Amino acid sequence: MEDDGGRRTILGQGGDRVKLNVGGKLFETTVSTLRSGGPDSLLSVLSNRNSDDPVFIDRDPEIFSALLALLRSNRLPSTAKRFSNQELIDEAVYYGIESQLRSALAPSQLSGIDASLFSTIRPSSDGVVTDFNAVDSDGSVWLAHGGQVSVYDWSLTHTETIRTHLDYISSIRKVGPDLAGVASEFESGLHFYNLANGRRVGSVEWTDPSDPRIYKAQVHAVVDSPDSVFAAFECQHRENCVLSIDKSTMKAISELGRQSGNSAKSTVVGKLTFLPEINALVGVSVTAGAFGYAGYVRLWDSRSGDVVWETNEPGSGRSSRFGDSFADVDFDRGDLTMFKICSKSGDLAVADLRKLSEDPWVYLEEKNPCMRHAGGGTSSLIHCYRQQVFVGRGGGLEVWSRMVEKGSDVERERVLHEGLYRRNYMDKVEDAGRGIIKKIEGAGDRLFVTREDAEGIEVWQSSQFSGAVLNL
Repeated sequence: MEDDGGRRTILGQGGDRVKLNVGGKLFETTVSTLRSGGPDSLLSVLSNRNSDDPVFIDRDPEIFSALLALLRSNRLPSTAKRFSNQELIDEAVYYGIESQLRSALAPSQLSGIDASLFSTIRPSSDGVVTDFNAVDSDGSVWLAHGGQVSVYDWSLTHTETIRTHLDYISSIRKVGPDLAGVASEFESGLHFYNLANGRRVGSVEWTDPSDPRIYKAQVHAVVDSPDSVFAAFECQHRENCVLSIDKSTMKAISELGRQSGNSAKSTVVGKLTFLPEINALVGVSVTAGAFGYAGYVRLWDSRSGDVVWETNEPGSGRSSRFGDSFADVDFDRGDLTMFKICSKSGDLAVADLRKLSEDPWVYLEEKNPCMRHAGGGTSSLIHCYRQQVFVGRGGGLEVWSRMVEKGSDVERERVLHEGLYRRNYMDKVEDAGRGIIKKIEGAGDRLFVTREDAEGIEVWQSSQFSGAVLNL
């Protein structure tokens, strides 16, 4: 009786054994292991069978063995290296345990200090990526190459490719499920494509019946908010503005910042960022000429369209920095900070978006003499992701990581100072030799990098994968 009672206790804790015949190979596991896949999974349903006979499943037994190990330990075994991501995903979808597999395959939190080049995504045709949009919400990346658009999902698996009516796409943005906004610097308008069927579902042109100069305007930058798409247009006479486009109707509803384009303070916006935390749209314009760099940063209230702050360089900031205009600007949405990289010195500066003034910049200093930059910000760009600032200098890649001071409270950490960030190199000499960095974006704890005239898009991620095994 004691044995019977003990046996019933174990069974009540989910210790029942279950036999499965997968592709002719017999597996024995427990009810609790099968149910760890979730109540809606096929394996959880099979765990409720009353029969002692093993149920037959006509699937690959080797892949099932790897997935069963995943359910037991939340980690993929080394034997999973024999299979591609897509093979593992297909089987996981069949068993209803895709979420568990996704967690196992996901990279660890991106840390630029220990990140390295993991893989390179190469489209099968028109291999040079002209623009891309990395989507942090789902880890996917949308690529424009030639006149085509390709999508790679969270596992870096190719999901779809469509061909547009454009010969060359210079701007791309995911603006909805299966919906991409694309534009070309050689043709007018912003065009929306449904990637599910490959059809163009809408187009927006900047027109003004009262001004005949507003004709065949080209798009230089695109960003979106939950309800709107914002696109920077410029016509042949350099007149430019930012159009606000309603997502539901794909129609222009208002103009922001219309200007003549006849000076550095009124050139077309080349970079757009939407900051949902403060409902602000930010436009950045940078021009380079014989006398160096010039440009502006402009913040609009996205609801009213009013300019709430603006800075122009050269022409504002510290007198000692006059002539050292920014080469690029980006924003940390979590910390509500703005970063710039200087065109001459190559220095990095940060400003608090909640305390903007005529001179909001704090210039970061590297205390390690071996890491100090020798100057020169030519071909420099920056991207903020996961409280880190990734900097491309020519072909080199580096990261500035925020330092956490011992004993500091939340309010103290919000105070910006010169030593708040620490600089480290990310790449090797051979990495820098692949070409000048053209664009950097982070998503899904990965960093995506493209280089001038180089095929494909580089994928960087931290070296520790939390037990995940990836085989692309």
